[in-house]
Amino acid sequence: MANAPANRRAASATGVVAVPATGDGRDTALLKEVPPAKPLRERIRRAAIELSAGLDHSQPLARYEIEAHARSLLDELGQPETYLGWTMVAVASAFWEDQVAAVPCERRLLLLPRCLRDDESCPAECDEIGLQCQDCGACCLTDLRSEAQAKGYRVLIAEGTPTVLQIILGGHVDALLGVACLDVLERSVDKILLAGVPCMAVPLLSNGCRNTSADTDWIRRMVDTPHRPARTQTRTYLHLMRCAARMFEPEELARLIPPARIATLDGARGGIDRLDPVACTEAIAYDFLTSGGKHSRPFITLAVHDALTGARATLADGERHLAALPDGVKRIALAIETFHKASLVHDDIEDDDPFRYDRPALHRQYGAATAINVGDYLIGLGYRMVAGQRRELGPGVTGDVLAEFAGAHTKLCEGQGAELIWRDAREKHLTPLEALKIYALKTAPAFEAALMAGIRLAGPAKPYREAAAQFSRHLGVAYQIVNDLDDWEDGQPSKRAGGGDVLTGRPTVLWALAHQSLPEARRRELDALVAAPTRDAAALQRAGELYAQAGVFDQAASLIAKHHQRAVAATGGLQSEPLRRLLHFIADAVLDRRPLSVSDE
Repeated sequence: MANAPANRRAASATGVVAVPATGDGRDTALLKEVPPAKPLRERIRRAAIELSAGLDHSQPLARYEIEAHARSLLDELGQPETYLGWTMVAVASAFWEDQVAAVPCERRLLLLPRCLRDDESCPAECDEIGLQCQDCGACCLTDLRSEAQAKGYRVLIAEGTPTVLQIILGGHVDALLGVACLDVLERSVDKILLAGVPCMAVPLLSNGCRNTSADTDWIRRMVDTPHRPARTQTRTYLHLMRCAARMFEPEELARLIPPARIATLDGARGGIDRLDPVACTEAIAYDFLTSGGKHSRPFITLAVHDALTGARATLADGERHLAALPDGVKRIALAIETFHKASLVHDDIEDDDPFRYDRPALHRQYGAATAINVGDYLIGLGYRMVAGQRRELGPGVTGDVLAEFAGAHTKLCEGQGAELIWRDAREKHLTPLEALKIYALKTAPAFEAALMAGIRLAGPAKPYREAAAQFSRHLGVAYQIVNDLDDWEDGQPSKRAGGGDVLTGRPTVLWALAHQSLPEARRRELDALVAAPTRDAAALQRAGELYAQAGVFDQAASLIAKHHQRAVAATGGLQSEPLRRLLHFIADAVLDRRPLSVSDE
């Protein structure tokens, strides 16, 4: 599969699927040259520091703002646009230096790249966390690592893996200092910066995965950033992200939703056969709730509520404000994720997906009947959680939230039902517009319910209804297209194997675009591949080749950009500046895209 033309990184001749584009749609791979001479790099770096000194540091810089400042700086210095990526790193690092300095060294993480080692002589082995350095002294990693650890840093030698975000969300560190190639910095650090996590970086002098080099004196200068109070506190969503993730840790989950039939969540794991049969459903459900996920929807509910009640959780003492947050608000946020998890259980059964959260899907572990029952249990648990907050939040609020969740639930089922009926039909005709309508029903309602729950928890919802609906529709459609593109990559956290949508005959916009663009003979060939009794790797590869011939990957990326732009535009009339800024962040973070350029905003 790695060499199939349909692989996400290989399918597009322009790279727009693999490499996020700038606001005007151009391929950023063309804008990642490293200034060749160190004096020039130093000149750009000093100019970035001077530029940063004049910026407003009370809010995180959006990526389009970083890009605009970098372009302006290059123009002033008379340097080519091809240095844009490198200059953006310099601008962002200069902007965040004051916030990094405010974090004690023992609360900082230094991320070093494995490719700085000598592949020929390095004795260290890699595991799922990173390189287990043997301190042999054969490369600069030994010295950099030991010097940072002596100052109290945590050090990880790895590429920009999800482990880094897990470490940050887990509350172990509050600032990130990274060394990586521009490709990795773009993929991995952008989202961390966007959330308002203090971050500085030194780019490698070349892209590549083996035997690279870096300005090691700059790395040391970055690590030597002294601990001092910040001159201005930059707002951050980190506290809210941590709160959303923490609710699904076993101890906090058991506190917010005390299990009725199992003593502890940890005791139930792996021991289902030792439990009373009546307790098994609860045990499996609680275990699934704690097993993984991005927790985007509970974050949305918590963050929207915060944005409309003073945005105090985004301040330096945000943890203190969240500690005083009523449990009723947390349980509403928890309920929306419980509904989402239930839909995943049922979705995996309907598509017969083998994996979820990098382990066998529930129906593969316990059988379809038990998995269906667990999904139903999660739905009931979610509604019970909301209804149980009547005394704390008031019957009016809980009634409105229940209505939002029930409406979203039925729309989701309609969208999923349309998908299943199409999948099982003999006639596979599907237009792109029909596919997008299914997406709007299947994905957008959950985002809208999360938004509206946060809004209603903060006060009257009517003034925000139209904007929330439009924003959610476009966000949900774009998010589903992103998932379609992700399906062509191996190693996805949920499913492991790429191309599963074609194998299961799901009605995707990629399929619809291919049918619209391919000549008749190729359309019949594509139909035959899905209609075949068995679909193997060869069939999958051929489907990918047909998709590439039809240009569907580029077309899909353009659709993502269009719906991303429309989601942002839907927030224009909102009176609440904290809410508007939050929704821009949600759109960028959920879609994992570079946002609009200044001229498009």
